[in-house]
Amino acid sequence: MNAFAFPAIRGVQAGRAYYVVMVPLGAVGSLLRFNDGAVPDELRAQRRLNKSRIPAIVRYITSNPREYVLSALTATIDGGFHFEPSDTNGPLRSIGTLSVDMTATILVNDGQHRRAAIIEVLRERPHFTHETVAVTLFPDHGLERSRQMFVDLNQHGVKPSRSIRLLYDARDERAKLSRAVVDWVPLFRDMTDFGRSNLTASSPKLFAFSNLHTAVSTFASETGEVDEARVIEFWAAVAEAIPDWGLAHRGQMTPAALRREKVHAHGVALEAIAIAGARLLNDPRLDWRAAINRLGNVDWARSNSALWEGRALLVGRINRSRTSVMLTAEKIWSLTRNGADASAQVG
Repeated sequence: MNAFAFPAIRGVQAGRAYYVVMVPLGAVGSLLRFNDGAVPDELRAQRRLNKSRIPAIVRYITSNPREYVLSALTATIDGGFHFEPSDTNGPLRSIGTLSVDMTATILVNDGQHRRAAIIEVLRERPHFTHETVAVTLFPDHGLERSRQMFVDLNQHGVKPSRSIRLLYDARDERAKLSRAVVDWVPLFRDMTDFGRSNLTASSPKLFAFSNLHTAVSTFASETGEVDEARVIEFWAAVAEAIPDWGLAHRGQMTPAALRREKVHAHGVALEAIAIAGARLLNDPRLDWRAAINRLGNVDWARSNSALWEGRALLVGRINRSRTSVMLTAEKIWSLTRNGADASAQVG
């Protein structure tokens, strides 16, 4: 029999055998098929190919040739195949060679975007040909079974939170800068949640790392500041300037209470402070440290609708839109720059 032969591991799920093989990237396009084109949705077993997703995967692989990681593709075999174990007894009975008839169809059930990206990568970088990707192969049991496989493979997948991605990303220079701010400013180190991007009402943390990162990154962009020490100095000054944050840090006020009562306990304020602070820092006529200290005089109460409604608030609720951030930043800049008693200024 004319067949493709793969070193393989055999496993069992739900009483059915399946196989994990290593496929050279150069063979992915020819070996693994994907039904797209004019195939109607009612006859397909996976989502349509979204071509806009492919360039990002290609850039990821080509930009990180020594570090890229591709998870296994999943496919079904429609046709003849045979598994020959290395031994009939012991642990090697699950390791062997999978021979797949050349006339068989190996159809991708999950991973079509990775497959398409691999094909594009090889056009740019042919030397990737001999690298491999794992493919999990299941015997084909018809369209209904293939559809159910697609649902089962995708319905429980949970994308990691933005906070987690930023915490783990060693390539993002701005994320490194945000981590440095957290490491060097005790308030942020102790009161930042790295696992969630949206804090629960009862969270004991005051900031989500994703929100803090947005603020740090915005400040760096607005000032053009790349000196880590200078960025840390700014955010340390901000942390010292807002008394409520210190109370929460010392356990004298709960973060939950601050979220209910104060604007400064939300991402819109963090980002607005970054923008206003950058303007203060960029103005050589101003003492930016003295201006930042005036953040402590601002009436941050959400009940102060005259100050925050139409800016950080919309009908009494926190509003994180770009317009809200900019209007809030403008007000913070005005209050801190002028040096008056900011708690008395409204409108």
